Amino acid sequence: MGRRLREEDDRALVTRASAGNRAALEVLLDRHADRIHAVCRRIVGNSDDALDAAQEAMIAIARSVGRFDGRAAFTTWIYRIATNAALDELRRRARRPQPMETLPEPAMAATPLDDRVGARLDIDAALALVPDDFRVAVVLRDLCDLDYAEIAAVLDVPAGTVRSRIARGRAALAQALGNQDAGGDRPTERTR
Repeated sequence: MGRRLREEDDRALVTRASAGNRAALEVLLDRHADRIHAVCRRIVGNSDDALDAAQEAMIAIARSVGRFDGRAAFTTWIYRIATNAALDELRRRARRPQPMETLPEPAMAATPLDDRVGARLDIDAALALVPDDFRVAVVLRDLCDLDYAEIAAVLDVPAGTVRSRIARGRAALAQALGNQDAGGDRPTERTR
């Protein structure tokens, strides 16, 4: 039965999970766990906090799978839950006491990093500098590949607000990555 469940699409699994089929719920959660964690990690920025947010998101999905109404894609629905869990984690983190003194990081042995890994670390560090509202929109668009309408549904804001947040978030990200021309005047066909 497990192999057959893995071959079913999300809608069929949601129907089974809503009826109490635990195996179908486990397949759904397993299928989307990496995406849920990726969204949380990019929004929260800290690996440990992202794991907490992803766990909270999966618990929320398990508890409310019966309320999924099918108006949006299942992935859009879980991204909304993951986004809310990540934002809740950011709020919890803001309430935690901050240490007054930090110990120096232990020296790491120099090892050659793959360029892609280094670039990913740079992007993660730069994303942490982007304001939350903008970062969430950029992550949902560029990492999750949601369209503007889906992001608007996830964030419960108008599509125009989504466009604005993405543009501002990308500009802030480019600036954080050292692109001084981010959002600046670029020559166009008219101005050349």
